[in-house]
Amino acid sequence: MEYIHDYLLETGIGINDFWADYLAIGIMILSIILLCIIANFITKKVVIRFITHIVNNNKYKWDNILLEKKVFHKLSHVVPAVIIYYFARSFPAYTEIIEKFAVLYIIIVAISVINSLLDALNDIYLNFEISKVRPIKGYIQVAKIVLFIIGSIIIIANLLGESPVIILSGIGALSAVLMLIFRDSILGFVAGVQLSSNDMVRVGDWIEMPKFGANGDVIDISLNTVKVQNFDRTITMIPSYALISDSFINWRGMQASGGRRLKRSLLIDTTSISFCSDEMIEKCKSIHYLKEYIVEREKEIENFNSKNKFDRSNIVNGRALTNIGVFRAYIGNYLQNHPGINKESTLMVRQLEPTENGLPLEIYAFANTTVWAQYETIQSDIFDHLFAVAPEFGLRIFQNPSGNDLKSGLLSGGNSNTLK
Repeated sequence: MEYIHDYLLETGIGINDFWADYLAIGIMILSIILLCIIANFITKKVVIRFITHIVNNNKYKWDNILLEKKVFHKLSHVVPAVIIYYFARSFPAYTEIIEKFAVLYIIIVAISVINSLLDALNDIYLNFEISKVRPIKGYIQVAKIVLFIIGSIIIIANLLGESPVIILSGIGALSAVLMLIFRDSILGFVAGVQLSSNDMVRVGDWIEMPKFGANGDVIDISLNTVKVQNFDRTITMIPSYALISDSFINWRGMQASGGRRLKRSLLIDTTSISFCSDEMIEKCKSIHYLKEYIVEREKEIENFNSKNKFDRSNIVNGRALTNIGVFRAYIGNYLQNHPGINKESTLMVRQLEPTENGLPLEIYAFANTTVWAQYETIQSDIFDHLFAVAPEFGLRIFQNPSGNDLKSGLLSGGNSNTLK
């Protein structure tokens, strides 16, 4: 500044000492601005391009992510701030203010760079398979909160000219307020640690949580929320801590097993259950899945009755085949031979406790696929067949009387009265 001032006076262009001071300040400011522009240009057009060339021509992918997050571009903004800070002493009256704002700008740029680095770290981590099991997005968000808090403290301390330690001691008195402000973040962080450490939920898991109307795939796990895309393409946001405090269903085990459970009942009208007549037994022998079963059971029953000398003139005595038992055996053999059923998993047909709606005949098996559409097709095909063949065994499927049933009953009653 003094050199420019003296040079202007020595040129002999008629400038007095007063105007030389102001002109020197103006030239100095323009020189600093020009220097900052040149430095920024060199940094972005030369250094950044050189770094970009190196990044694009190596085999690593992590540095490409750093480039995508503009880490190097944001870092280049430090250069003009450093130049301004260096030349602050050229303006003695304003040195302290210029230095403070230069440092303030450098701190903001540093926070921005670290923030981008954290985003890049998360994206780099997502390229590894372990990211599906142990997501770190929640931890990254906690690190960002800490970064912004510390950055804010340093900025305030810089503007006030005080030590950051003094600012921290003052914030300690506001801890209760901070706990209230960051309540969800703290709960979410604790929940995220538990979810991750206990492997309770992962990105890609199918979860069901009726309380929040969630039934679909987890697409994102963050500090405060778990994002679920439902099967109707809607999005449900569940608080992370709700997965710890409330219950939910995770279908990952089913998906990992390669088969989905099929558990549904046929309601049999109990008035249609009876012993098998000889005619029905002969008819059942012609059914592919029952021929061997009928022959073996007949021998077993005949041997049992002969051994115990039961009088078979009354069908109540001894053992005999029933239409419900034969139908149950048919269902078991039918499922054993069905191409959509997993034969290595549990497979059984059982009777449940009779109700006012009939006798539940439950099928408990596993489809050999976890694909929803295929699973529903397999289940529907099985029950389509069973509903159709039940009358062949003299059984009726229970159904509450419909309007058509009542109408038919009234018409048949009216016709009989007319005949009388």
